[in-house]
Amino acid sequence: MPLEAGLLEILACPACHSPLDDRSAADSPELVCTGENCGLAYPVRDGIPVLLVDEARRPG
Repeated sequence: MPLEAGLLEILACPACHSPLDDRSAADSPELVCTGENCGLAYPVRDGIPVLLVDEARRPG
């Protein structure tokens, strides 16, 4: 279930403050940082983004 567009406008990566790319419609829903040197992927659980750096998947 994709997140609301208004919500995505105000959310940012807690690590680098870059915008997030919504991939919540995928099999494993997540928000991915668009920062060039960051790229952390934050999980979306039950439609709620978990924006904790410790919970994020590292790029790789």
